Amino acid sequence: MSIGELACSYATLVLFDDGIPVTAEKIATILKAANVECESYWPGLFAKLAEKKNIEDLIMNVGAGGGSGGGAAAVSAPAAGGVAAAAAPAPEEKKEDPEVSDEDMGFSLFD
Repeated sequence: MSIGELACSYATLVLFDDGIPVTAEKIATILKAANVECESYWPGLFAKLAEKKNIEDLIMNVGAGGGSGGGAAAVSAPAAGGVAAAAAPAPEEKKEDPEVSDEDMGFSLFD
């Protein structure tokens, strides 16, 4: 993902969050104010995405899927135009060893 794509993603989210209609001109204005340069076609692509897709649905469904539809989520993620990149991987669960405790090490919290 290029800086231009990422910047357009953030600009789209800013406009959506403020309730401002997402247009290529407004995305370009935000990029200019942030002093970010990108290819001239990115703002238009993101504006078209915002026209055809509900941004809130894209945000809420990032990483959604499972079962037999698991492949569809992987295909639709790039169509989000970088919005999917904001999703973080699930944290790993820590498993504590039941045999080891602080008392076994010769100290505890309240010594």
